[in-house]
Amino acid sequence: MPDSQGPSDEKLSYEEAREELVDVVRRLEAGGTTLEESLALWERGEKLATICQEWLDGARKKLDAAIATDPQDSDRE
Repeated sequence: MPDSQGPSDEKLSYEEAREELVDVVRRLEAGGTTLEESLALWERGEKLATICQEWLDGARKKLDAAIATDPQDSDRE
């Protein structure tokens, strides 16, 4: 599992963060880890979920900006 505080987190794509998050959830659901390992996995999952949400928020802002500046919008009204 990558270091949750490493600079590579900032460079993760949405797809990479989501894939790792799926793996973290799978490992937590499977059980068999110590409390300390489970806590570390949970914290990593929270970080990955935040990264994914930031990507989605950024995409939403770009989409909203594109819609707001679309000259065809005035034709539809």
